[in-house]
Amino acid sequence: MPNGTLCQHLQRERGKGLPWPIRLAVATETANAIAYLHSAVNPPIYHRDIKSSNILLDYNFKSKVADFGLSRLGLTENSHVSTAPQGTPGYLDPQYHKSDVYSFGVVLVEIITGLKVVDFSRPHSEVNLAALAIDRIGRGGVDDIIDPYLEPHRDAWTLSSIHNVAELAFRCLAFHRDMRPSMTEVAQELENIRLSAWIVPDVYLGSPGRSSTSSGDDEDDGRSEKSLATKKASIESKRLFVPERNQVEYLSSLEEGVKDSSPVSVQDPWFSEQSSPSSNSLLGNAQ
Repeated sequence: MPNGTLCQHLQRERGKGLPWPIRLAVATETANAIAYLHSAVNPPIYHRDIKSSNILLDYNFKSKVADFGLSRLGLTENSHVSTAPQGTPGYLDPQYHKSDVYSFGVVLVEIITGLKVVDFSRPHSEVNLAALAIDRIGRGGVDDIIDPYLEPHRDAWTLSSIHNVAELAFRCLAFHRDMRPSMTEVAQELENIRLSAWIVPDVYLGSPGRSSTSSGDDEDDGRSEKSLATKKASIESKRLFVPERNQVEYLSSLEEGVKDSSPVSVQDPWFSEQSSPSSNSLLGNAQ
C-alpha cells in the first residue's frame, strides 16, 4: 500500500506522525470493516490477528484490513470451533473468544499512545501495553500516556475525544469477554466521537428560558438569529478537525517519498479441516 501500515506511522518509521483526526478516522474505518466481517457476512468471519501492522493505508490514508491467514468462519448451529489461541503476542486475548474486540482495543491504545505493544525496556509490569493502559486508564491517568505529538490540550474536543476513545479501549480490554462491546457497538461509538467535532455546544443554540408565545419584536428576532449564525460560524472556524483533503496534503508533505511496503504478517499454521479464506476474497468486504 502507498502509505504503508498504521504501525509504521505510529512508530515514526514513516513520516513524523499522524494527527489525531486521521488516527481517529483510521480507527473508525477499521472498526467498521471488522464489524462488517462479524455481522454482515453469513457465516461471520473472525480475523483473529487484528494489529496495527495489519492495517494498511492507501494514498488518502483510508484503511484496509489485511492478513486473513488466521481468520476463521464463525459458528453455526451445528458446528463449533476447537482450536488453540493464535495471534500476535501483546494483541492476544487472554480469554481468546471475542478476540478481535480485545485486539482492536490494543490498537486503540496504540493510536492514543504511539507506544510499542510489547517493549522490554519498560518496567516489568508495563512491558505489555494492554496492562499499562488498563492501569493508567483505570486510575484516571490517561493524560500520562497520550502521545505528545497529538497536543491533546490544544482544544477541548481533541482532549475529550482522546479520553472517550481511551474509555472505549478500556472496555474492549475487559478480561471477561461478556463485558466487552461488540465490534458493531465499537464502530458506532467511534463514529459518534468523530462526528462530535462538528456539534455546536447547546450554549450557542439560544436561551431555553425564552418564551415562544412572547409577542417579542420581529426586529429583535432578526438580530438574535443573525447573532446565532455569527456565533455558529465562529465556532466552525475555530474547529481544529482538519478536512480530509487537508489531512492528506499535510501528511504528504511529511513523506520523503512513497514506497510500497508489506505489513508484518503472521502466517503460523493452524489445524482445521476448513481452509482459511483468502485475503483477496475478504479484502473487498473489509474496505
